[in-house]
Amino acid sequence: MAKFDSDAVLDGTLDIIAACTELYICSGAGAPADRAAAIAASGIAAHTLASGDFAKADDTSGRKVTLAAQAALSVTASITATHIALCTGSVLQAVTTCTSQALTSGNTVSTPAFKWGVADPT
Repeated sequence: MAKFDSDAVLDGTLDIIAACTELYICSGAGAPADRAAAIAASGIAAHTLASGDFAKADDTSGRKVTLAAQAALSVTASITATHIALCTGSVLQAVTTCTSQALTSGNTVSTPAFKWGVADPT
């Protein structure tokens, strides 16, 4: 018997990510454990995300949500960026790694587009 999940089922997880309203670029050996840790480890002030920054679509083996590139974010603290954290007001919803790079307070930084995926059942 074949296995099947509708796009609506797969999109449930992606909808949570697409509802994120804050982006933080963080430093540290590991991912932040919660929103407070993401803020404390961040080298930028909270960057506000809009619903239009996210796009859901089919992927090669399931569904994905892509966060559009974010340009010229103001760096507020000198850190070595290691992670990008997405939050919804009071909750850390998703964390991904990024290319490790030194950020200097007073400069700007941009993030490329990146995606989260949910695979079709196998």
